[in-house]
Amino acid sequence: MDAVPILLHACCGPCSIEPVKLLRDEGFEPVVCWSNPNIQPVAEHDHRLRTLESWARDVAHAEVVVAGDDRDAWERLVAPHGFDREARCRACYALRLSEACRVARERGIDHVSTTLAVSPYQLFDACGRVLDGLCRANGLVPVWRDFRPLYPEATRVSRELGMYRQNYCGCRFSAAEAAVERHAARDARKAARRELA
Repeated sequence: MDAVPILLHACCGPCSIEPVKLLRDEGFEPVVCWSNPNIQPVAEHDHRLRTLESWARDVAHAEVVVAGDDRDAWERLVAPHGFDREARCRACYALRLSEACRVARERGIDHVSTTLAVSPYQLFDACGRVLDGLCRANGLVPVWRDFRPLYPEATRVSRELGMYRQNYCGCRFSAAEAAVERHAARDARKAARRELA
């Protein structure tokens, strides 16, 4: 029996490893779709895309479609939410997954999923609702899986493969939030060491 095509929106290479494997085990053949206008700066965006393309070509043997990356739309629809993470991420998911749905319709692919369901740092439920709504509005079938338990394995494999791993989701707001969290964790470790001394 032939595999069922599925359009898999990918946020990066490392987060694509386990979803591609799992979806193939379920009888799907993923077409990986890149649409991430949130990733800043452009050099970071391009580095992540090159990492994904290299892995897809050399390891996963999966097709990658580089779709639209409307940075003006991101600035207009997402950036005004600033540090309101819930609103910002929902708007960002909607922009990226809407483009994935457009590509799926254009290519005659009925099923859509996303690697955004891998990272424990994403807003899992909000992302699932966005994907569900967009797929239904476009006559597509959402394939929503909780890939989060696979995150440690994806981390291990991506490190073994020497893949570039980023330390923030992608936008300038998430970069600032991640930096604050790293500094807070560092300060907590220092305080704990002082207490033990």
